[in-house]
Amino acid sequence: MDDLRQKYLDAIAGAADEASLEDLRVQAVGKKGEVALKMRELGKMTPEERLVVGPKLNALKDEINSALAAKKAGLADKALDERLRTEWLDVTLPGRGRREGTIHPVSQVTEEVAAIFADMGFTVAEGPQIENDWYNFDALNIPPHHPARQEFDTFYMHRAADDDRPPHVLRTHTSPVQIREMEKTGAPIRVIAPGRVYRSDYDQTHTPMFHQIEGMAIGKDISMANLKWVLEEFFAAFFEIDGIKTRFRASHFPFTEPSAEVDIQCSWVDGQLRIGEGDDWMEVLGSGMMHPKVLQAGGVDPDKWQGFAFGMGIDRIAMLKYGIPDLRAFFDSDLRWLRHYGFSALDMPTLHGGLSR
Repeated sequence: MDDLRQKYLDAIAGAADEASLEDLRVQAVGKKGEVALKMRELGKMTPEERLVVGPKLNALKDEINSALAAKKAGLADKALDERLRTEWLDVTLPGRGRREGTIHPVSQVTEEVAAIFADMGFTVAEGPQIENDWYNFDALNIPPHHPARQEFDTFYMHRAADDDRPPHVLRTHTSPVQIREMEKTGAPIRVIAPGRVYRSDYDQTHTPMFHQIEGMAIGKDISMANLKWVLEEFFAAFFEIDGIKTRFRASHFPFTEPSAEVDIQCSWVDGQLRIGEGDDWMEVLGSGMMHPKVLQAGGVDPDKWQGFAFGMGIDRIAMLKYGIPDLRAFFDSDLRWLRHYGFSALDMPTLHGGLSR
């Protein structure tokens, strides 16, 4: 047994690589190795002999395994030292260049709009995208028979067959945020509510998911004149065109009375749209004085307070300002499109520095 120990300890000490070391492990302590064969001979011995030889064989096995582990660690250290000696890296070299990402036009225009209205004293509010029937319809004076409440226009959430509660909806506009803000802060108030909304529609100018921004101002002497001034100031700042003309046309919305659709001056030259010049008009938003029932739903007394509200599509005004022809491309996840129409992450919109690139 002493000869066996010395044989393998010398062989392990002289192993040149891990492959040789593995061969020695198999020869010594593998299932068919010499130590394993010695272990099998214990069955032929008397109990007294086994008490003497057994512990010695176990000690030999442990000693060989320890020598194998130590030699393996030594070989690994040697290999690492050699690699560190032969390989090198110049840490002063510049890093590999990476393409910078760009800001999506929807995000950029949202920031532009928020900056303009913040300058006029409006704060920004947000609300849930999954709304209940009350906030999305009833509180906004939308009757049960209104087309907007039909399934072909609204995405309804699933209810169990035995649940008779009105189903929740994917909000069809950001107007519910107005009700929530009135409940939260009361009057007077000036707030805008940008966000994602959903309607069942899909073509070049409509998608099932898009972005809107609602605005609301409530006070004791708010009038349509204030609404007209706010919107004209917004258009002039957003399109960066002084004196841009607007046109208010009488319309009907359940949540405003009187209601008006707003057009801006434009022209078409060689198939190209130009804002702020010419004799044509383009509709951009809906607006009006808030309906007394909407004020009541938000906990505001319509006998003491009155206000105006307006709503527009963020995607739509982004298309108008930056010449984007198809709304569906906003959501195609095409990096080529985003690199073309996207904005630098450092190009923060400010009124004093200019909103556009």
